[in-house]
Amino acid sequence: MTDLPKIGAPATRALASAGYTDLENLAQATEAELLALHGMGPKAMSMLRRALEEHGLSFRDQATA
Repeated sequence: MTDLPKIGAPATRALASAGYTDLENLAQATEAELLALHGMGPKAMSMLRRALEEHGLSFRDQATA
């Protein structure tokens, strides 16, 4: 289990309320699903994308959603 990176409070709350607690389960979501959460914005998404890549992970492909 890999902790989520430090992002803004609204984005952190949005992820927590949706049940995303670590990078591994975050990788099961599509970018569109996360952007639909209240509090998620482009800066937080960029930080999450970078953190996933650093750990050899990525968001789920929209085509397989």
